[in-house]
Amino acid sequence: MTASELILTPSQMKLADLETIAGGIPGIELMRRAGRAVADGAEKLASPGARIVVAAGPGQNGGDGFIAAALLSERGYQVSLGLLGAPDRLTGDAAEAARDWTGEVGRIEDLSLDDADLIVDALFGTGLARDLEGAARLGVERMNASERPILAVDLPSGIDGDTGAVRGVAVKATRTVTFAARKPCHLLMPGRAYCGPVEVADIGISRNTLVAKGGNLFANIPDLWNHVLPRPGLSSHKYERGHTLVASGGATRTGAARLAARAALRVGSGLVTVVSPPEALGVNAAHLTAVMLRGCDGPEGLNTILQDPRFNALVLGPALGIHAGTRAMVAVAVHARRSLVLDADALTSFEGLASELHGAFRHAPTVLTPHDGEFSRLFKGHPDLVDHASKIERVRRAAAYTGAVVVLKGADTVIAAPDGRAAINENGTPYLATAGSGDTLCGLIAGLMAQGVPAFEAACAGVWIHAEAGASFGPGLIAEDLAELVPAVLQGLLR
Repeated sequence: MTASELILTPSQMKLADLETIAGGIPGIELMRRAGRAVADGAEKLASPGARIVVAAGPGQNGGDGFIAAALLSERGYQVSLGLLGAPDRLTGDAAEAARDWTGEVGRIEDLSLDDADLIVDALFGTGLARDLEGAARLGVERMNASERPILAVDLPSGIDGDTGAVRGVAVKATRTVTFAARKPCHLLMPGRAYCGPVEVADIGISRNTLVAKGGNLFANIPDLWNHVLPRPGLSSHKYERGHTLVASGGATRTGAARLAARAALRVGSGLVTVVSPPEALGVNAAHLTAVMLRGCDGPEGLNTILQDPRFNALVLGPALGIHAGTRAMVAVAVHARRSLVLDADALTSFEGLASELHGAFRHAPTVLTPHDGEFSRLFKGHPDLVDHASKIERVRRAAAYTGAVVVLKGADTVIAAPDGRAAINENGTPYLATAGSGDTLCGLIAGLMAQGVPAFEAACAGVWIHAEAGASFGPGLIAEDLAELVPAVLQGLLR
């Protein structure tokens, strides 16, 4: 866990700055280190002697820009600087940083961008709390229209640091240099699409300080969960690797369960069984080989099957049907206290009935995997869960409400646990937008949980493996391909 990448919100980052300053590093020194990192980043994008235009704002971000401008000028670049607002309105460290710059300070409105080789966007950082308008908006629009490379300082101006939302208009950066840790906007959409590659510069804020001020929001990368992935030993056998059950829909709705079952098997579940209604047994039997098959007549049948404690993980939802019978099967699974993954119909069957799930999953590892539409339907009537501007906060609140790990799927999938831990995924691919992809994800997560991986780590690993498998295939991907791509991804992780 110590190697995992922490993500800090702007307010947490401000507290980390203040603690570092209180510990003996002056604020202006932190700003000078940040400005140096910006100048170094600019050198990677501009050839020697190139013309660089710095657009500086009236706050701390602008201070970084002034320092970067002075350093770049010393290094032989042709630097022009434009300021949003009057120089005499700069205060604190930003005012001191401005004194490092001995060149002309023009108005942001008057900056000539036509012959610039690079633009440094130092207008606004994480403190932006309103939509851009007036000269600020015009400046951003001119930068974007210039079609010149843009290096953003901390984050592209106009992006909300907490949510990744565009505040009216935002700079479309070529690259971004941020400080100490990435912020949610660097991973959440649409902000991520505006940042370009993000470089994190060390300016002297210790990891201990970052952990103390944040500590429970992460980038979903293998360092977060690779240490708990199952690693079978020489004496391992299939019964030690868990037995996953996947509930099938009716005779014309069986494919989703088989996709989930195949994924659970590929990710390492020792045994996998599809439990099928009687009318679908023949259809499922015609398609299954390594995955086993068992008849299951509704909630009563599932209750009978779950009397066997060897069935330790269960997937409910894919093509199961939206009705009271599905809700009853969820109730059976909850009572049996098995590791549980709920998706699709198992979530939509509770539309308008989310209060029935309040705290329902506190006694057994459970993962809910809605997309935005399913999330909104499930928690309809709970504005405190669905209306928050921050996707991270919505998912955290849903996890605390239900007692389950919640995976809110999308281009920027967010995973949250009831204890407040959360992770943002960033290796997704648009090729996963295909029928059955979500069913495969359910199977991956359940298959990992069957092997004893904790719910939060299983959800994070399943999301990452799923995306990595999809990206490795690319155009033409269909859901049937995904499970077959998993072994290569696992080989890379376990090597």
